[in-house]
Amino acid sequence: MNRSCVFLLLYSLTACTSTPRSESENNEFYSLDDFGQVEKVDTHVHIRTERDAFVEQARKDNFKLVTIVVDHSDGREDVREQFNYCMQQANDHSDAIACITAFSAKEWDEPDWAQQSLQWLDSCFAAGAIGIKVWKNIGMVQRDQAGELVIVDDPKLDTIFAVLANREIPVIGHLGEPKNCWLPVEEMTTNNDKGYFTNNPQYHMYKHPEMPSYEEQIAARDRMLEKNPELTFIGAHMGSLEWSVDELAKRLDQFANMSVDLSARMGQIFYQTRENREKVRDFFIQYQDRLLYGTDMGDDGDGSKEALQQGMHSTWLRDWKYFVTDETMTSDLIEGEFQGLQLPREVIDKIYHKNAQIWFGIFK
Repeated sequence: MNRSCVFLLLYSLTACTSTPRSESENNEFYSLDDFGQVEKVDTHVHIRTERDAFVEQARKDNFKLVTIVVDHSDGREDVREQFNYCMQQANDHSDAIACITAFSAKEWDEPDWAQQSLQWLDSCFAAGAIGIKVWKNIGMVQRDQAGELVIVDDPKLDTIFAVLANREIPVIGHLGEPKNCWLPVEEMTTNNDKGYFTNNPQYHMYKHPEMPSYEEQIAARDRMLEKNPELTFIGAHMGSLEWSVDELAKRLDQFANMSVDLSARMGQIFYQTRENREKVRDFFIQYQDRLLYGTDMGDDGDGSKEALQQGMHSTWLRDWKYFVTDETMTSDLIEGEFQGLQLPREVIDKIYHKNAQIWFGIFK
């Protein structure tokens, strides 16, 4: 049964069994004060340390976590080292943390790369990993021995995706970058993008016109999904369609087994809300089954525990306020004021918890 059918079934069961709520009971919406009482999942974090500071704050704020391994190409911890941290955290806190692994593309040109990668992934799943992530090094960094960029619709990757689809193992894809990445810094729409690409010029595609365009990155991802229609796919960072809820809606309509997380793209959501709040609110309500809350926050063991936990709490509380209230807000992520969406509690429950259960099969 595909996920569209599952959503219809769940909706029908809910419609038949729920008790109507009256406005006077004030149960249609959550409030800011409900933050600590509601079970929540942050589906996109990176814990690369043995310390428990991250999960300590998560428990205080009633969050469970999905911590994710990334195939970095910049000299940071390799996939195996990250996975060890990931599984240590998941084993130590099995009620609160799930682990997503990754494969390494470093040995891409080896003739048995796909088979070796599948063996590695099998060992990760046997250890408890619940899915894999494909990072932006595919399409933006990794090159084959002929000097050509490896793109996500390469047939060699189809071998892996076919196995994962058959086993119903979800794939998180950070493919491409925000559309702002192809603009000069001064023309970017959000402060978070301005800061990131100023500090990471190697990924600022405006400075690398020889690289594929934004449209080519998105097209490669779409071709991969067309070839693998049964693959459970979660587009990280709003599927790199963060700039337009209209464009994102088109992909969600086209690909029944695609959802997206919201991680590190609240600035773009705030920006669109400032421009047209009702359009954004309507999008969240219409696609409530396909959206997963996430932040991209992480802990690599550096810095003080107090600063880390304060930042986590502040970020989580800011987003909760935006989604559950209609208050006028400001954020350092964008310029100007915007109004919270005040989504119905049924929508909040899906975005913050129930969709993680469905798409990842966790925390039930």
